[in-house]
Amino acid sequence: MQSWSDVAIPSVPGQGPPLRLFDTADRAVRPVTPGDTATMYVCGITPYDATHLGHAATYLTFDLVNRIWRDAGHDVHYVQNVTDVDDPLFERAERDGEDWVVLGMRETALFREDMEALRVLPPRDYIGAVESVNEVVELVEKLVASGAAYIVDDAEYPDVYFRTDATEQFGYESGYDHDTMMRFFAERGGDPERPGKRDPLDALLWRAQRPGEPAWPSPFGDGRPGWHIECAAIALNRIGSGFDVQGGGSDLIFPHHEYSAAHAEAVTGDRRFARHYVHTGMIGLDGEKMSKSRGNLVFVSKLRGEGVDPAAIRLGLLSGHYRVDRPWTAEVLETAQARLALWRQAAGLSSAASADDVIARLRQHLADDLDTPKALHALDGWATFAVERGGDDASAPGLFADAVDALLGVPLR
Repeated sequence: MQSWSDVAIPSVPGQGPPLRLFDTADRAVRPVTPGDTATMYVCGITPYDATHLGHAATYLTFDLVNRIWRDAGHDVHYVQNVTDVDDPLFERAERDGEDWVVLGMRETALFREDMEALRVLPPRDYIGAVESVNEVVELVEKLVASGAAYIVDDAEYPDVYFRTDATEQFGYESGYDHDTMMRFFAERGGDPERPGKRDPLDALLWRAQRPGEPAWPSPFGDGRPGWHIECAAIALNRIGSGFDVQGGGSDLIFPHHEYSAAHAEAVTGDRRFARHYVHTGMIGLDGEKMSKSRGNLVFVSKLRGEGVDPAAIRLGLLSGHYRVDRPWTAEVLETAQARLALWRQAAGLSSAASADDVIARLRQHLADDLDTPKALHALDGWATFAVERGGDDASAPGLFADAVDALLGVPLR
């Protein structure tokens, strides 16, 4: 699947401290220690409408990780999927009297446009579920052969399920108790009431074809992939087990990330699918989480259509810490627009006070679990001083602009 256009990143002198991120599985902030090539998998959209600000906040978070790694001299192998075959896509297409393939292609194209406008660095591998079906089938075959999965004894719909007890460590990533798992499993795409399952929490790997649904051939019969196995297969075949960061919104902690990790671990025998599990908070509107079911979405494309500078959208979303649930308000956008105007004014000066210290603080704050509120505050202080009092360093405005562009993805010139 085609990704979006790459973004040129300015080179900034110096280097920041090593990145530290909160790991969901360990419940602690700890160092991220990639090799020469840093590896990251971030779960992509189900393209039945895109891109709301909750999506954007998540992808901006991992764009910062990408930029910090590159600033530290790492090559980055970033992988992202598109769940372009799934129940929500079919339901929306049926509601609107539209072909699900056309709907998915249109919304994926819009997502790419939004990411490009927000200057998100593109993944090296951008993979749709449809194009990974053969990989999924191969992985499910291995799980069935090892006894980690089974076929439900159902003559009409012989679905394939993953045994929750197939790995001893199941549950380590979320840390949830059984009741919490059951609640989230039922709310987030699971089927605990499905007859014939050995355990209500067993997760679907391969869904046998139902009337009117697309299907692909497999040794278990015609059907299509389950949700979690898709990401396990794509990640294993692109960056392998034990990659540096698996990312997504906090609503993916369970069941999606718990199961995708378990699927992979049951095949590889590894203790951890990813070395770091990193999750973003939710963006709210009018006191509630922004979600399709509530109908309270703010779309990036709509803001762009209204003439809002994507750089201001980016700054508004970065003004809160990535792990905190936070609201999107008119005041958040107004503050971001004022900040952008101030920074651009400072970057356009002929000279200013040295920017070396503020660039060092920018790097330090971002390396400390992506502390963007402190980073933005430090940049505000330098820009305000530069505009009000000036300085005699002719290179400072340009260095300031390059650092903001390289590390925060905000163009000032």
